[in-house]
Amino acid sequence: MIQRKLGKKPARLDPRTYRLAGPLHYRLSEPPPSVNWAPSVVWPMWCNDTLGCCTQVSVASAIRTWTGAALTPIELTDTHVVENYSAESGYVPGSPMSDRGAVEVDVLSRWCREGYERPGQTRDYLTAFGYVSPADTASVHRAIAMLGGLYIGLSLPNYACSGDADWVIDPTADNRIAGGHAVWLHGYDADWLYLNTWGAPRRMSYGFFAQYCDEAYGLISRQNWTTLKNVSPRAENLEELVGELRAAAE
Repeated sequence: MIQRKLGKKPARLDPRTYRLAGPLHYRLSEPPPSVNWAPSVVWPMWCNDTLGCCTQVSVASAIRTWTGAALTPIELTDTHVVENYSAESGYVPGSPMSDRGAVEVDVLSRWCREGYERPGQTRDYLTAFGYVSPADTASVHRAIAMLGGLYIGLSLPNYACSGDADWVIDPTADNRIAGGHAVWLHGYDADWLYLNTWGAPRRMSYGFFAQYCDEAYGLISRQNWTTLKNVSPRAENLEELVGELRAAAE
């Protein structure tokens, strides 16, 4: 049986975090009906069967999605993921008591400030991130379509922590909350949101998302998402979007 660990601490919504809804609407008023930036990726477990490192698995998933869509796929190793988890959360390898998970906004803030380990000679830096309301489906779609995905947090019910079935509302199952879990959404269509977790692709219904998602962030990465022309695979200029975010926050 595949082991699964959680690891997202309770959401802490920082009022200083950029809000993405307005700038995304300005850039992409009508999101496309469907997008999938990683339709055939074989996803690693990245140690989330033994450690509560899902917040860093989602970082690795974002990098794999962006680089695969924009140029050449870059896949972090288990060692990279664990090193990044240790650097941000304080986890000490070999000390189970230090495996306490992480707060998503802290993970993203450190990604911007100090970067994370990745293959090659350079660290990986996030340019900016902004909050997207999980209740705003259009903004969720815009973030995935324009930015290559959405970094989200779930308060996951027990029945979603085992098996490989789609995540859908099931009133007959054990709906007690098992804990927090971070995942990376890399696609959507009219019926499903597409993600990866615990080493495999998965689909999530909009009803499940509405009930259990408690935070969502659009990520802007010039390092990974832009091509040599400094635009995304769909020709969005991310530098201008960052400027709009900063202007809106002033």
